[in-house]
Amino acid sequence: MTEFSINVSQMAWPCIMALAWLLGDIAYRSLRLPRISVYALTGFVLVNLFPDYLTPLDNHSLVLLANIAFGLILFEFSYRINLRWLSLNPWIAVTGLLEAAAAFAAVYCVAFWYGSTQLMSLLLGALAMSSSPAAVLRVINEQRSSGQVSERILHLTAINSVLAVFAFKLILVFWVMQTSGDFLQASAHSLRVMLVACASLLAGSVFGILLPTILRWRGRQAQDATLGFAFAVIVLVALMHACGLSPILATLAFGLIARHRRISLGRTQRNFGILGELLTVVLFVFAASTLDWQQVLAGAMLGGLLLLMRLGSKILVTTLLAPVSGISMRKGLLTGLGLAPVSVFLLLNLEQPISFGMAYNNEWFALVAMTLILEIAGPILTQLALFAAKETPEEMEQ
Repeated sequence: MTEFSINVSQMAWPCIMALAWLLGDIAYRSLRLPRISVYALTGFVLVNLFPDYLTPLDNHSLVLLANIAFGLILFEFSYRINLRWLSLNPWIAVTGLLEAAAAFAAVYCVAFWYGSTQLMSLLLGALAMSSSPAAVLRVINEQRSSGQVSERILHLTAINSVLAVFAFKLILVFWVMQTSGDFLQASAHSLRVMLVACASLLAGSVFGILLPTILRWRGRQAQDATLGFAFAVIVLVALMHACGLSPILATLAFGLIARHRRISLGRTQRNFGILGELLTVVLFVFAASTLDWQQVLAGAMLGGLLLLMRLGSKILVTTLLAPVSGISMRKGLLTGLGLAPVSVFLLLNLEQPISFGMAYNNEWFALVAMTLILEIAGPILTQLALFAAKETPEEMEQ
């Protein structure tokens, strides 16, 4: 019986991936729902129905594949960020800073009012700042959307995600100082955080310089660029994990630097082709499968309140600052709506907050509930925003 259980467990994950892909394709073709929402829902439901056979965090191969998928998406995401555009229109950067700060403040105040400790409220605020680069990019690519709202959603997501990473790490430094009372220990931890961030950015920058140089030297940029970048991202993610560095910052830096080395992925290679499509299924099924339904129910009330405050603050800021940044208030509202997705996988990569005392309390349950809701509903809201902005091919023709 033990051997049978092991065999079932080994077969279950490939079957779940195949089923999630099939259901996602059916839902997209018949109901126009984002595929990734269906992938996430399938992973969450099946893992909670059959917990004895499906334990995602114990499956090291699955974790590695999900990390590689996340790295590929982050690379492509940062590859599309135009820093020159931010310098030409600084109000976009200001909007990104203010909407992230507003989400942080709103969630912090609500959590603290609800009875959370100061540390937990700060951590919740930091995690609520970010939108999901993976979900946002996937929906934009899937809908083949382009325009002001699409580009602003991408750039604002980049800004708030980086801010969330650094805010989270700074809060952990504050936690070390508060709990230990040792200034030297807190300073050492702070220095380590800075060194890890700098080393990660440096590694990504080196990859961003070396790979385009190698492709130019070979003289086969158009044919080999996508495959070369895919291999480079896989190696970079593995290296970052082996060295204890941040694959998030490394792959973001890699994409930004590679963009300015003028090597194009090409339109036909969005999502890294078939490889990216396959790993996207793995990523979103895995991400939602790490959530427990009992925790979701326990934190539904506070999670729903935090969700409303987070999304409401983002929409308010993007709407109010829309005229000065060069778009209508309607497009500003749609931009804020498009920032809805939040990713549990980003949460897992932010140094595992469970280990810092967030597990098995109301705050953690609320975060789990908010994450699940936006893991499934967030991409749908982003899709609706793109449709309403008339930036998808179908809407443009009307």
